[in-house]
Amino acid sequence: MHFIVSLILGALAGFIAGKIMDSKGGLLRNILLGIVGGAIGGAILGLFGMGATNWIGSVIVSILGACLVIWVGRKVFH
Repeated sequence: MHFIVSLILGALAGFIAGKIMDSKGGLLRNILLGIVGGAIGGAILGLFGMGATNWIGSVIVSILGACLVIWVGRKVFH
């Protein structure tokens, strides 16, 4: 059950990050962006001794991380 909730939250975070960054992509890309963004965002916040304590915080961290992934992707591939 936790895995399904993580996918749903990842898809939500990826969708929101895609809208914020004006990125085009489908559901699978949004899920991947949200999951990767969550891992990267969590790692970066962990370096500063911070982290998410509930699902809302996790979504926010995932959104920030996914925006960072989109930004880096644009710099590398464009």
